[in-house]
Order: sequence, then C-alpha cells, then structure tokens
Amino acid sequence: MTGKRLRTGAVLTAATLAACGLALAPAAAVTPDTATITADCGVFGGGAATLTATQDGTAATLTLTADAITAPLALGEDSITSTLTLVGGTGGSTAFTGTENPAMAAGDPVTVGPLSGTVAPGDSLEAYGGTLRMTVFGIAITCTATAPQAPGPFVFD
Repeated sequence: MTGKRLRTGAVLTAATLAACGLALAPAAAVTPDTATITADCGVFGGGAATLTATQDGTAATLTLTADAITAPLALGEDSITSTLTLVGGTGGSTAFTGTENPAMAAGDPVTVGPLSGTVAPGDSLEAYGGTLRMTVFGIAITCTATAPQAPGPFVFD
C-alpha cells in the first residue's frame, strides 16, 4: 500500500511540475511568421522578397530572402553587414542587425540573416517605410519596400 501511495504521489508531483513549467515557459510568438514585400534596391535591382520572423521573449530575428535580387558576384559566408529597419505601427522604428548570410555564387538569390533585434510585447512592425541597408565589399546598398508587406505587419507577443 505504501508503494502505491509513493508512486501516485510521484506521478502527481511530476504532473504538477510539468504543468507549472508549461505555465512559466515564455509563450512568445510572432504573427505572421512570414511576410512578403516588393523591394527596390536602386541600380542593384529589386523584386519580391520574403521576410521570416522568430521571437524568443524580447529577442527577435528576421531573415530576408530575395529571389528577384541576385548577388552581383560570389560572396562568402557572413560577408554582408546588414541592418533591416522596420517601422512601428505607433511610430518609431526597430533595427535588426547582423553579419549572417550564406555563401552565394554570382547570380544566386540574396539571403541575409538571421538579423537580431529587440522587441516588446505588442510591437507591430512593418517593412514599408523602413530600409534594408547591406554593405558588401565596402559598397552600401539600400533597399526599400514599395508597398506594405503582406499579409500584414509582424505583431510580437
């Protein structure tokens, strides 16, 4: 009988701890987690691009992949310094920065990120009105969105 009570107590304790762990775990999420924009990078080209967002508490990352914007020449891994500035729904802006990118051959689609930034619960951030500034071999390339992102701004929990 004592063994049965110990097992029952252990199971109840484990279940309670698991429930508390779930209740205390951060429930951060960003919606939507992907959005599309049309970017204009001046003489460097332009076209459709996809933004992918993640969130872990107040830390967030964004990755931009632009199939229509291609690398002008071969680029090494982590060779692009990037700052993606998104505009807040209530004003202000948030910058996501980093030097992460995959190696790219000339003509490959451009991908930068994940770029890191800090968000607050309820932040609503949009690429339209912001900029993506990339520095490649000392050359600054600035891209802007030509219309609001679809399906809408990123909203962070």
